[in-house]
Amino acid sequence: MFVIFVAPMFSPAATQMIEAGLNIPHVGLAVISQQSLDHLPAALAHRLVAHWRVDDVTDAAQLEHAVRQLGARHGAIARCFGAYEQAQLPLAIVRERLGIGGLSSHAAHQFRDKARMKDVLRAAGVPVARHRLITSPADARHFVAEVGFPIVIKPPAGAGARATERIRDAAQLDAALARHAPSGTDPMLAEEFLQGTEHSLETVSVGGQPVWHSLTRYGPPPLEVIENPWIQWTVLLPREVDDAQYDDIRAVGDKALVALGMTTGVSHCEWFRRTDGSVAISEIAARPPGANMTTMMSRANDMDFVQAWMRLMIHGAFALPERKYAVGTAYLRGQGRGRVTHIEGLDTVQRELGALVCDARLPYHGQTPTGSYEGEGFLIVRHPETAVVQHALTRIVSTVRVHLGA
Repeated sequence: MFVIFVAPMFSPAATQMIEAGLNIPHVGLAVISQQSLDHLPAALAHRLVAHWRVDDVTDAAQLEHAVRQLGARHGAIARCFGAYEQAQLPLAIVRERLGIGGLSSHAAHQFRDKARMKDVLRAAGVPVARHRLITSPADARHFVAEVGFPIVIKPPAGAGARATERIRDAAQLDAALARHAPSGTDPMLAEEFLQGTEHSLETVSVGGQPVWHSLTRYGPPPLEVIENPWIQWTVLLPREVDDAQYDDIRAVGDKALVALGMTTGVSHCEWFRRTDGSVAISEIAARPPGANMTTMMSRANDMDFVQAWMRLMIHGAFALPERKYAVGTAYLRGQGRGRVTHIEGLDTVQRELGALVCDARLPYHGQTPTGSYEGEGFLIVRHPETAVVQHALTRIVSTVRVHLGA
């Protein structure tokens, strides 16, 4: 069975996915990437059937040429896919042109274009934030007149809160419009600012039917973390994801996936529990989540979720796991300016919580800050009781300090 995996770079996540694919019996794996093959560990590179380098994996023409060439050399292509958000639409276009099964380009477009996504969801009766595609300053001011401040602006095809801003008043709006100069060819997406707690919902779908869920709670929402450099972000995956308190978002999430055209794969939905208790979807991606969430799902269920995702994408099957733990990630974020000089509080955390830590990546001396809400490192903890994990996350972010300096 010949399978092609597409990734721009051989990042740790992409490398893990490639290794998982190589470990599936009777699968010949080829990789298309922007990086040369010498960036992949040699032990994995030697096991690939083939590699093809392109300049841009988001360019459908380049992808099509690479896929055609690999098919001509190695036979019929059973699957062609990747986890990179920006490549989902060009991958779908190429699959359709070459008759390879997978998510359609129509569905991929609806997942990728966040303004179109919200139009589709609203038409299907799915609760979403009020929004408008902004192509001029007048559009923005009319939207504010309807929903009031604050609003959020972002690229229509963004990912991971990149270039997302909260606009609190007219002066900030004018400044944002001057910076971005929205137009018909380069629009912005404006949304009402949702008040409440932010969460994620991960769904495994097979043949368009949801078969398994997981979810998390963000502490606090990523936008608030971006706006406040002193905040160290946390993500909690409770053990009780199947409790009745989540019945509403699971039903809403399933309805949203039907409306958007999900087939087989993993989706990552970001959603809010409003202050009045109702739910609203922010956006959904037709790919596995980032920010260590696949690792968290692996630890919560004593499984390898990346391996399970690769099997799902290749064979269309998913073995339902047993949830055994609550899991949480505390992100360690540099304070100050410059590079990492030292870390304080780790000895206290090790003494008090060391038995709960299942994964860690610690910041190192001289490290350049990432500038993201994920910070410079993390600690992942797990325990059968959700309250124990929540306490551990609070203790970590209130104790550990990553200092930056000259």
